[in-house]
Amino acid sequence: MAPRITLPSCCRAMPKKDDGAKKPASETVPDQRWKLQVFYLCFYGFMTQIRPGESFITPYLLGPDQNFTKAEVTNVITPVLSYSYLAVLVPIFLLTDYLRYKPVLVLQSLSHISIWLLLVLGTSVLAMQLMEFFYGITMAARIAYSSYIFSLVAPSRYQRMASYSRSAVLMGVFTSSVLGQLCVTLGGVSFLTLNYVSLGFVSFGLVLTLFLERPRRSLFFNRPGAAGDEAASTELVRMAEGDGGGRARGWRDAVLCRMLREVGALARQPQLRLWSLWWIFNSAGYYLMLYYAHILWNEIFPTTDNRRVYNGGVDAASTLLGAIASFAAGYVKIRWTLWSELVIGVVTAFQAGLLLLMNSTTNIWLCYVAYVLFRGSYQFLVPIAIFQIATSLSKELCALVFGVNTFFGTVLKTIITVIVADKRGLGLSVHPQFYVYFGYFALLAVVYLLAAVGVGIRHSRRRQPEEPALAKEPCQLPVEIPAQEKSPEAGTVRA
Repeated sequence: MAPRITLPSCCRAMPKKDDGAKKPASETVPDQRWKLQVFYLCFYGFMTQIRPGESFITPYLLGPDQNFTKAEVTNVITPVLSYSYLAVLVPIFLLTDYLRYKPVLVLQSLSHISIWLLLVLGTSVLAMQLMEFFYGITMAARIAYSSYIFSLVAPSRYQRMASYSRSAVLMGVFTSSVLGQLCVTLGGVSFLTLNYVSLGFVSFGLVLTLFLERPRRSLFFNRPGAAGDEAASTELVRMAEGDGGGRARGWRDAVLCRMLREVGALARQPQLRLWSLWWIFNSAGYYLMLYYAHILWNEIFPTTDNRRVYNGGVDAASTLLGAIASFAAGYVKIRWTLWSELVIGVVTAFQAGLLLLMNSTTNIWLCYVAYVLFRGSYQFLVPIAIFQIATSLSKELCALVFGVNTFFGTVLKTIITVIVADKRGLGLSVHPQFYVYFGYFALLAVVYLLAAVGVGIRHSRRRQPEEPALAKEPCQLPVEIPAQEKSPEAGTVRA
């Protein structure tokens, strides 16, 4: 029998409304316009991912076109990405909501254009550091696309729209990687020419951004004012009403502070705390591996023949496996309150072994396979984490929880970068770095597995005295349904 979980509050059956009640504006949008919005948003998400030169940035920097040393790329240029992402993450998170998404999407497109202009025109270390700074902006601005759909369509269409937009982004990433690999391997296109092609695509993406519809509402700062609007009955509005409606001055700040305090209180929930910690610690290690994997490949297989550089094909394979793993995670039905620590521990131990294999092998194809499996195993756990965290939260609290988790994960990643990679710290080359990442994941695996043992012992002790009362349990639990997993927000990073 499939394990069952408490039905999320956002998915529970709602009382029927009076037929005469006023519907949200997005519910009354003609069906044809809704289809056009879906098509354009998906087309935009697909086209903005077409950057065929992205998988080949590292060999471009290390090759004859730029001729930077490995030490410069590893210890001087790449660390700027972590610092930039940390510096702009919170401001962009707030501006995305305050400015209602579209201006931040325009900023993202302009940053993409800046990246490729610096790649084709810049020749100094400072220019490449500035390129990494703009790359950090584009990464932080991804939240604008992922949350845009929730303010554009009615709640009844959230799940479908999220599925469409994520699929479009993954297809765009896959197509971009395959296109880049075909150009390099079969077409003999140089990395510099590929960067010019990418510049053309991101410029077209800016044009597409200008035609996006700007929503009239957002989660925090731009709430709808209509009394009949179903979307107005949210966590924020209820908290605002709890203030007595007295002082208008600073009510947004007060509500956000309340929500942050509630997020702190929610940390007492074991499953939310566990998966949030997984998000923070494992995502930090995951992205550090991505940032430096291409440098490791160049160290293992330092070819001067561009046709034998298969970065695009490997990125395409890892994207495809990640999509399959995310999809498969939705069909895993186990008792997560009992097995979460064990599943996380086993997957993390597997990832530690893959990192050791990547770093110790001299066979580039084994390194490629380990990289693909590492990304696939991480993407397998992402939708499970999203569901376990979001299952009992309102939309606004869910956004804050993931924002807080991402922020702390970014802080941890930056601290590790300063100590391990930056020339002002240890300034390790790529091989010693991967030994550090192996030790990091091995330590996490040990902690998770010890926690799993503790959960198993507590469960066995608790089960014996409670067995006579098992028949009473269904009366003590709320209505439940089999677990349904959500898909994670799509996103890619340049390694």
